[in-house]
Amino acid sequence: MKSRLLTYGAASLLLLAVSVVASLSIGSAGISIKDVWGILLHQLPWLDQSAGSWSESEVAIVTQVRLSRVLLAILVGACLSLAGAGFQGVLRNPLADPYTLGVASGSSVGAAFLILFGFQALIGFWTIPVVAFATGLLTLGAVLALSRSKAGMQLETLILSGVVVQSFLGAFVSFMVSLSEGVVNQILFWLMGSLAMRSWAHVYMLLPFLAVGLPLLMVLAHPLNLFMFGERHAAHLGIRVERTKLIVLIGSTLLTAAAVSVSGVIGFVGLVIPHLIRLIVGPDYRLIVPLSAVGGGIFLLWADTLARIALSPREIPLGVVTALIGAPFFAYLLHSRKRSREESL
Repeated sequence: MKSRLLTYGAASLLLLAVSVVASLSIGSAGISIKDVWGILLHQLPWLDQSAGSWSESEVAIVTQVRLSRVLLAILVGACLSLAGAGFQGVLRNPLADPYTLGVASGSSVGAAFLILFGFQALIGFWTIPVVAFATGLLTLGAVLALSRSKAGMQLETLILSGVVVQSFLGAFVSFMVSLSEGVVNQILFWLMGSLAMRSWAHVYMLLPFLAVGLPLLMVLAHPLNLFMFGERHAAHLGIRVERTKLIVLIGSTLLTAAAVSVSGVIGFVGLVIPHLIRLIVGPDYRLIVPLSAVGGGIFLLWADTLARIALSPREIPLGVVTALIGAPFFAYLLHSRKRSREESL
């Protein structure tokens, strides 16, 4: 397993590095590739610090806008993909995604409320992320409270609780959209997801969640492997089933809420990427978890690059791009899986 992890890990990190180089080199500001990398190399402290021939605006675009956005896309994609792997492992359902338990709808309620009543700058640019994160966590608490019973946390009840809460909160968001005349575009833009107008502060906000969430899910990868044989079998092998499920669900929800609070609602990342990784490397979560993090970062980085340049100078909402790419691709995966099953019969 270690050799496979090293092989796939090295290949995925190489692809990520190539993607970062390409994304940083592409933009609508008209800065040449030579100037982009000259500006970036000029920031390294051990190189010649003599002033270059770039304007202050060009330096700001590359270092403050483009570089931070590239890193934020990687972090958001990694968080959503990791959360998807966690949900799919616990729920034992490859069609589960980070929004299964209604976290996105919960975060959307908080953000839509602030925008509707003009409170989005109450505590500065942190207002929407903090409130969206808090309402996402409250949603998780409501779902877990609905699904708890004396017999423990049943998967069917958990999924149904998530569907009920998500439907209710989704209707509430739609109601607020119908009330918002002057700010309807702001609410809809947040609901469609975007990394525009983000800064290094958002990168620093999201980084601790990934730094905790990735090791946490990697430690729990072995119990997730045992879950595939059934909870009773996992319990016989010494796994504390209810505790493990709760930790994975809370960790995955924290990753989702953190990503959504920064970028808005972005679909298909946590659904497609872990599923694709599983098809490539097999069902071992010791491989799926770390590779999903890298794969999610690569996918969202390219999606955001396409959102920036496809209709330049206008920008496509990132959630629209991920849906346009992810939905047909996932349909193709399902069709291929169905055909392979029919051929095996």
